[in-house]
Amino acid sequence: MTKPKVLISDKMDPNAARIFEERGCEVDVITGETPEELKARIGEYDGLAIRSSTKVTKDILDAADNLKVIGRAGIGVDNVDIPAASAKGVVVMNTPFGNSITTAEHAISMLLALARQIPEANARTKAGEWPKKDFMGVEVTGKTLGLIGAGNIGAIVASRARGLKMKVMAYDPFLTPERALEMGVEKVDLGTLLERADFITLHTPLTDETRNILSRERIEAAKPGVRIVNCARGGLIDEAALKDALESGHVAGAALDVFLEEPAKENPLFDAPNFICTPHLGASTTEAQVNVALQVAEQMADYLVDGGVTNALNVPSLSAEEAPRLKPYITLGEKLGSLVGQLEGPDVQSLSVEVEGAAAELNLKPIVAAVLAGMMRSWSDTINMVNAPILAKERGLKVSETRTAKEGDYHTLLRVVANTPDRRREVAGSLFGNNQARLVEIAGTRIETELEGHMLYIVNEDAPGFIGRLGLTLGDAGVNIGNFHLGRRLPDKHKGGDAVLMLTLDQQPSDAVQDAVCALEGVRKVRSLSF
Repeated sequence: MTKPKVLISDKMDPNAARIFEERGCEVDVITGETPEELKARIGEYDGLAIRSSTKVTKDILDAADNLKVIGRAGIGVDNVDIPAASAKGVVVMNTPFGNSITTAEHAISMLLALARQIPEANARTKAGEWPKKDFMGVEVTGKTLGLIGAGNIGAIVASRARGLKMKVMAYDPFLTPERALEMGVEKVDLGTLLERADFITLHTPLTDETRNILSRERIEAAKPGVRIVNCARGGLIDEAALKDALESGHVAGAALDVFLEEPAKENPLFDAPNFICTPHLGASTTEAQVNVALQVAEQMADYLVDGGVTNALNVPSLSAEEAPRLKPYITLGEKLGSLVGQLEGPDVQSLSVEVEGAAAELNLKPIVAAVLAGMMRSWSDTINMVNAPILAKERGLKVSETRTAKEGDYHTLLRVVANTPDRRREVAGSLFGNNQARLVEIAGTRIETELEGHMLYIVNEDAPGFIGRLGLTLGDAGVNIGNFHLGRRLPDKHKGGDAVLMLTLDQQPSDAVQDAVCALEGVRKVRSLSF
């Protein structure tokens, strides 16, 4: 079996390469390449491990014919074109927790430095002055800290701030009252936070919703004398408005580790009073650099070797422990989806994935993605579990999930229901021996078969002599039947109705063979299938 091949294109801890090798991957460490050099090289790799220097553009992704996963050692993925990666079917991962403590500690350090004006006092003292009267700081004890963003890093900052005897409030649309109580913070709206906070720290990603979250209007609405710290992402603060507020004294001080444009070798804020800055050092500690490098290697190896998906930004997470249990269901879902796709084509408008029995306990997101990938792969050979849900959404395909814990006729069952403008198509499958995917029902007819290789799906009038005529027709054409499975859809218990045949053939039947089968008396439908 060929080993997955990984390229590390940015400098990171050498133990990352060791982890890849120990987990069964080949790894090359080639840093500092130009975009053109990376584009020429990327086609031979299954994985790409990066930090912030490598820019993974659509142009590079277009050349990445074998790429399956991009791993960012760190939080920010501004340097990865995620929509293009998703369309290409490439998983994009980051390591959101590897530098959480380091970034939180930097924010607290900036807050304390801002409160006591330490950088400027240090510079002037070293210049031979003794400007004791010029630096009247403020205590943080008893002051109110307002967190904008209360995720992992925000929670660590809150913990450290409470240790400094600060009162902490938080604005975060995703913060639940229970989590706020656990963190020891007061959950407030943004307006209340701006009114009451003596210090504000930001801990959100940069999105359309958070861009300029501290706009000119919001900065003006903040409590006079507020001090602002941003160690999250550039672009969260209107930098021009912040400069004006610092010069007017409405904002008593600001400390930024990140800027809208980086490297920020020139910025109007550099001349503003009571302004502290550092060159994006939030994650710059020895411990953090080691942690994120090791984590990204472990996550990527989990995916490439075992199918586990952790901290992915464009596909549901799937732990390495879950992957073996889900793998047969993913196979079953993909085959059922493929069956629907080949029978109905691109006319499907809505899709329902229903699970019963043991399957109801599972993480359904990967199974649904597998069904979609199987169905849509019959229309495009670039579809996989990563991009199928995105492309389905773009097509306006409505997708729903249903769980039923109670067992029916099978210990575990996966049912796929597809609706087109003209009809409803329903197929169901189960696992035999907990790992063998089998079709058990199609169009309301019980029929058990593996979905493998070349198959012929036939619906015909249930009448004597048909199977003999079918066998002769295929035999005369030199087509050998590997397996033969029959289901009967009867209007009553004795006679009439239709029969459903699923034949496994040794070779794909030609159009002429299919036409000959269609011409047989009583045939209602014939479809060649491939799995």
